[in-house]
Parts: sequence; C-alpha cells; structure tokens
Amino acid sequence: MKNLKKALLAAAVASLAFSAQAAVTLKLSHNQSKEIPVHKAMEAFADKVKEYTNGEVKIRIYPNAQLGTQRESVELVQSGGLALAKSNAAELEAFEPLYGVFNLPYIFKNEQHYYDVLTSDIGDEVLNASKDKGFIGVTYYDAGSRSFYAGKAIKTPDDLKGMKIRVQPSPTAVKMVELLGANPTPIAFGELYTALQQGVVDGAENNESALVDNRHGEVSKFYSYDRHTMIPDVLVMSTKDWDKLTPEQQQAIKKAGRESMMLQKQLWAENTEKVIKEAKEKLGVTFVEDVDTAAFAAKVLPMHEEATKASPQAADLIKRIKEKAPK
Repeated sequence: MKNLKKALLAAAVASLAFSAQAAVTLKLSHNQSKEIPVHKAMEAFADKVKEYTNGEVKIRIYPNAQLGTQRESVELVQSGGLALAKSNAAELEAFEPLYGVFNLPYIFKNEQHYYDVLTSDIGDEVLNASKDKGFIGVTYYDAGSRSFYAGKAIKTPDDLKGMKIRVQPSPTAVKMVELLGANPTPIAFGELYTALQQGVVDGAENNESALVDNRHGEVSKFYSYDRHTMIPDVLVMSTKDWDKLTPEQQQAIKKAGRESMMLQKQLWAENTEKVIKEAKEKLGVTFVEDVDTAAFAAKVLPMHEEATKASPQAADLIKRIKEKAPK
C-alpha cells in the first residue's frame, strides 16, 4: 500500500510539473496604440488563445513599439528572441518575397476580392512560406486601401512628378512610386509626421486612419483616393516558439487568429468611418474622389508582368489571385 501511495504521489507531482512546464506566456509586439482596431483584435486573439488552450498558452501584448520598431520586432521573431509581432506585407517582403504579391498595385479589385484571397489557400500558402526562414504567419488584419496624401490634390500621375513621397521599406512600394513619376523616400513611420512638417517629404501614402491616429492630417490637407494598394497587416510568430507547441495548441492559435481577423474587419470599417469624419471636421482635410485611377493602374501594370518572372510560385499566386477577381 505504501508503495502504491508513493507511486500515486509521484505521478501527481509529475503531472503538476508537466502542467507547469506546458504553460507558456508569449510576448506580442506592435508599434501602434491601444486604441486602434488591430490592438483590440489582438486582445481578443489573446483571450481566445487562453480559452482554447485551457490556459496553457497566454499572450502578453506590448503596444507602442515598447519592444522595438516594427522591423526590429520581426527580426527578433525571426531569431527566436520574441514570440509574436504585428507587421505588414510590405515590410515582410524583405524577409519572404512571396509577400510581395500582396503589395502589387491594383492586384485586388475591391474589399471582397481582398478577403476572398486572404481567407483562401492562397492566403495560407503565403503565411506558411517563411517557416524555414524563422517565422510563420498566423493571420491577416485589414489595413484598408492606401492612397496618396499631401499638401495638394493628386488626381493623375502627372500631379506626382517631382514630389518626394514617403514609402515603406518595400522594393514593390519603391518601384510603384518611381513608375508614377515621384521620388520614393523610405522613412520610418514614427518619423513621418516630422518629415512632412519639415518638408523632408512632400507627401505619403497610407489609409485614412493615419490622418487622425498619427496626426498626419495636421500637415497634409488633401487625401486623394487613387486606392493603389490593399496591403494586409500580418501577425507573425517565431518558428522556434511555434514548434514548441503541441498540434492542438497550434490549431488553437490558428483558430483564434482567424476569429480575430474577422472581428478586426468589423472594427476597421467602423473606425474608418469615424476617422474620415474627424479628419474633415477637426483637421480640415479634403477628401478627393475624382481621381483617374485607370491612369494610375496603367502606369504600374508592368509591375505585374515583372513580378510573374520573380519565381514560378509568385507567377502561380498572381494568376490565382486574378482568377478570384469579381467578373
């Protein structure tokens, strides 16, 4: 009997030790505030991960670039020094070229086309493409469509001639602005307000929320709807941390990620409506709708042809994305 009790006690202790060992807290870094839709979606993601893993996996979120810039955070994820980070397809292109297909101007016809692609096998293929490079994609988040904003209206590519336009550190973004006749100027997002204010750059390109959330509408009074790209944000995870999880925990993270993506879609739409109203009424921004988008699309079409030559896999993805476009 004594031996039996000892065996049961040893088993209980071992079980507790295993549970303690299995429980893990993963740090998640992003470079924006707690008020934006993507942060709220990631809070929901963290809650769901905890729920779906019965508390075995917890996510702790660090906003406002507490753990470094967006690029620094991705580099930490890649090296295994950080578990999770929110980036975007433009920045990730430098780490995994396949993300470049999402950065092509006018690759998506509208929002429905965008979501049809991201939630399909195409989206999954890109998320998994970087597994051998130190990280995988967990899910996508909506970052709206990107348009130009500056101190003047930009209705045709001719209006961009000679202008210095801030772009993300993405080869695709640089090439796009060059083809449109402007001078691409890569600048860290956190430095952009001052660069616009001091005339280091003449304009930038982003979604409407940058006007209010980052106060760019204080120094750029015209937002011109050319809607050249719809570049998703991406939540990435270190391959080292991913491989430490059980298949059930991995499945829980993927499920929580997809659910948070759809929540963020709703939050994004609501926030966009709000920031447009605020930019107009409080900052005096003019939203320019009569933009010749066909002229912009024609100028950058060679990028699609060039991208298909990058690799057979990229060519296949571009073909499949276009096949999903609404007829």
